[in-house]
Amino acid sequence: MAKRRGFLGGLLAAAAGGALVGTPALGQAATRELAKVGLDRAKWAQRNHDMVVQMIAAHGIGAPGYRASKRPYAVFDWDNTCIMNDCEEALLMHQINTLSFKLSPAEFSAIIRQNVPPGPFSRDFKNAAGNPVELDAICADLDADYAFLHANFKGLGGSRPLEEIVGTVEFQDFRAKLYYLYEAVNDTHGVNVGYPWVIYFFANMSVAEVSALAEASNDAALGAGLAKVKYTSPADRPGRAGVVSVSHFHGIRLCTEIGGMMDTLRNHGFDIYVCTASLEDVVAVFATHPKYGYNVSRANVIGLRLERSGELFRNAYLKDWPLTWGPGKTVAIKQDLVASKGYGPLFVAGDSDGDYDMLRDFADTQFGLIVNRMKNGKIGELSKLASEQGTSARPRFLLQGRQESTGNWLPAEASIKYGKSAPQLLA
Repeated sequence: MAKRRGFLGGLLAAAAGGALVGTPALGQAATRELAKVGLDRAKWAQRNHDMVVQMIAAHGIGAPGYRASKRPYAVFDWDNTCIMNDCEEALLMHQINTLSFKLSPAEFSAIIRQNVPPGPFSRDFKNAAGNPVELDAICADLDADYAFLHANFKGLGGSRPLEEIVGTVEFQDFRAKLYYLYEAVNDTHGVNVGYPWVIYFFANMSVAEVSALAEASNDAALGAGLAKVKYTSPADRPGRAGVVSVSHFHGIRLCTEIGGMMDTLRNHGFDIYVCTASLEDVVAVFATHPKYGYNVSRANVIGLRLERSGELFRNAYLKDWPLTWGPGKTVAIKQDLVASKGYGPLFVAGDSDGDYDMLRDFADTQFGLIVNRMKNGKIGELSKLASEQGTSARPRFLLQGRQESTGNWLPAEASIKYGKSAPQLLA
């Protein structure tokens, strides 16, 4: 087994373009100090581990100049950074599969159209006949589906149990078309429309109800296999939109390296924050509950926020609060953290275009860690820069590999895509 592990490590290192370069030789005293940091090696790329350990040793408790009144801090994205996959998307599918809504048919009808421009979606969103899918058409189909479900499912006011309802063509159509609509809204109109839209389905629920739903979704996804599943609406219920298909990546995995790093940072006098583009209350369940192992303070979770009527969420985004994606993450960090502390994060971790800005916007940040999803776009630019800095003694960005079929990190900068076997460094 040792030989097999050694071979795999060598293969991955080679695929990463020789990026696993050791840090400069240290004296015995310095080596002992670094060993005291106690960051579990786990599946870190060796060089990334070395760099983070040196950062903790240089800025944590016991380091020259450390001040408890000016504690260094780290900011982590959540979905696909602290975990494998997206807990908000998993929750949407869980909400659909369990029909966990507190909406009348009229309220549901309004929300699926809320702030979404009318007309056809982008060219990628066509039905089985090759025709463009339009908002009004698919919403009309969903209206009919939800009216049936609301009248029949006992959890919504009817009398039939869930196990009977899920076998109906109305439910099958509802599941495929509502998740299809989520993908179509985001891909066509962008996250500024799509990300608030998906959390409006929590309207009329309390924080406690959403938290319980999120925990149930988390636990189900952690117990499920990682699998991309294609959902197709029933051929005998085409409706106005026609037959459509959409895929969902089922399953979530914890990242023990991130959880361990958070613990190590706290032990060395750092503060830990999460800045997410999911609903803040949803991620708070995952980030704060002891059974998941991240142990983040509730006050330190920053994310999307909804207006409330008393204890109940409304389908309205919180006035004057930034959308915590892309530039909005930087705005939120400046507003919530920099304004009170007077300085930016020492360490930032992310994985996507939504994290590009916070990874690079703060002069105080020593390292931006990128979980390597082999993406194009802005995060692809930073990933390329991280790769180019692979032999630098003072890199600004670090690239960390992952195997998507297992959700586990790899001890390299290269990753292995779901369904593939060969490591890949960049898109």
